[in-house]
Amino acid sequence: MFTQSSQSQDNQMPLSMNHGAHELLDVHEVLSAMIGGLNQFVLLRDQVQDPELLSIMDRQYPFMLDEYNITMEAYKTGHDPQHPTRSYNMQLGNDTTYGLKPGEPKKPITSANEINDAVISGFLLSCHKVGATGKTAAALECTNPVVRRVLQDSVPNCVEMAYELSLYQNKKGYYQVPQLSQQDMNAMLNMYGQAQQAKNMPN
Repeated sequence: MFTQSSQSQDNQMPLSMNHGAHELLDVHEVLSAMIGGLNQFVLLRDQVQDPELLSIMDRQYPFMLDEYNITMEAYKTGHDPQHPTRSYNMQLGNDTTYGLKPGEPKKPITSANEINDAVISGFLLSCHKVGATGKTAAALECTNPVVRRVLQDSVPNCVEMAYELSLYQNKKGYYQVPQLSQQDMNAMLNMYGQAQQAKNMPN
């Protein structure tokens, strides 16, 4: 149990020390995962065959590198980084092909010679999905307001970059999107109705 004097002393800590234990550990994991993702981009770039996938990688990598640097800076200093989190804008359209086509079952590769654009784009997609969930979990543990804001502002960028890669994979037939029957879809869509104001709640 903290005394009044120890609480007062804690409140006067420099911002670089203004972190809880859960925050430090979770952001440590986020930064490590960000490094892992950046390393994957570097290691896999020379093996990409499709110019479109290469273009996506070359747009995403510098953006990810910048986000790593501002996250690391906020984590180390507790202060605003050199610039706010930017917004990633993907270049692909939003068209998705729905439905399943029979094909070869997916399975792990058994040799590095089997690495192709489908495998590479899958690595990159997973990198962003891990980033979105890790940054969300870490932001929920943050006591430092700057670090929390940098992390939470970064999550939509992970989602956007993942979406761009999933659209690329869908277009190439690497990522299929099943749909329910029209009857089941209508039933699901009509399962919810408009909410009304509760009588004992303020307007």
